[in-house]
Amino acid sequence: MASYRILTTTAVMTLALLSTAAGHTQMSDKYQPNAESKKYPEGTALERKARMAEIANHPAYTRKFDLSALPDYVPQEKPTGTLRVCGNNYLGDSPLGGWWKDAFNKYEPGIIIQYDLETAADAIPCLYFGLADIGVTHEPSFYDYLSYQRLKGRAPTGITILTGSYDVVGWQNNMVIVVNKANPITKVSMTQLDRIFGSQRAGGWVRTTWHPEFARGPEMNIRSWGQLGLTGDWISKPIDTYGYSLRYATALEFSDKVMHSTDKWNENLLGFGNYTKVDGKTYLEGDQIVDHVRADPNGIGYVRYHPNFPPDVKILDLGATDAGPFIKYTIDTLQDHSYPLWGGQSFWIDIVPGKPVDPKVREFIRFVLSKQGQELLEKDGKYLPLDAATVQEGLNKLQ
Repeated sequence: MASYRILTTTAVMTLALLSTAAGHTQMSDKYQPNAESKKYPEGTALERKARMAEIANHPAYTRKFDLSALPDYVPQEKPTGTLRVCGNNYLGDSPLGGWWKDAFNKYEPGIIIQYDLETAADAIPCLYFGLADIGVTHEPSFYDYLSYQRLKGRAPTGITILTGSYDVVGWQNNMVIVVNKANPITKVSMTQLDRIFGSQRAGGWVRTTWHPEFARGPEMNIRSWGQLGLTGDWISKPIDTYGYSLRYATALEFSDKVMHSTDKWNENLLGFGNYTKVDGKTYLEGDQIVDHVRADPNGIGYVRYHPNFPPDVKILDLGATDAGPFIKYTIDTLQDHSYPLWGGQSFWIDIVPGKPVDPKVREFIRFVLSKQGQELLEKDGKYLPLDAATVQEGLNKLQ
């Protein structure tokens, strides 16, 4: 009965919010459809490119990071030929992809870079169908991995090339955990988030391999604020959870990082998707999540941090474990990867066991991971440059 009452209360509040408070949080008109974008079918690459053009062509931050620990690019070989790069449209929508290409060709004039940057959704298919040498995207989906395994007999290798943005929508702005301002809680761990947003499960996934050791029972669920250490009237108050539609990549990313890629979510989770209001503006899913948490004292949500983020909800510090340390979400803790929910984009490549990486592929990746490559990313001012440890991890995969 308790779960039923929670859902009923939440449903009533949802209807009230949609009729009276919709759009209260609005990010920026820069993200809304405009005269140019309306010339193209909604949701197409051309429509998105036109809608995001102003953001794509201007830096969102001017913060300079210490990149002195990153290696300088020094060519190891001078290969020739065409290098095909497919995927993430934001590299082509902004100047970054062109800057990388031009700067790299000063070192390696024999390599012709051919971009096909329409959408991250086709990065892995381009790779397993032999249409690209590098696919640019976030963590592939289950069926991306499965298709690759079926056709290639192995998994693709991902090399992180950048950190997602601090607050630039589209450039993989990263996730924060928010609660109502009245809630006294200040921090939460990744383990606790699993128990709050997840549910009883028989196991979990690592790519396409099922792991029954990730199973847990319902006794591990956290469903009241008292279970998180709150006292007084908060002890018995239920936790209401808010997030993205489970069909969205953001929900999958959260599940991958927090819940061992399980599909078993909290039974009272409300998931949101974008929709167009009667005034023609898009009510973004992130705005909906924040609006609901603002209105619900018992609410907690995961949401991508974005421009004009409202000060009247509380962002929790986040710990990798229950023991901490608990890290605030800042541009610096995101860039140095001390914030546990950081995300990024990778170059995905095909490495045949026992064979060397194609030298064209290796040299371009080495350049992007170098100080010169990451300085251009910083100049573009939307994605964040990598820390030295992540760069080294990527270089090790090329050996």
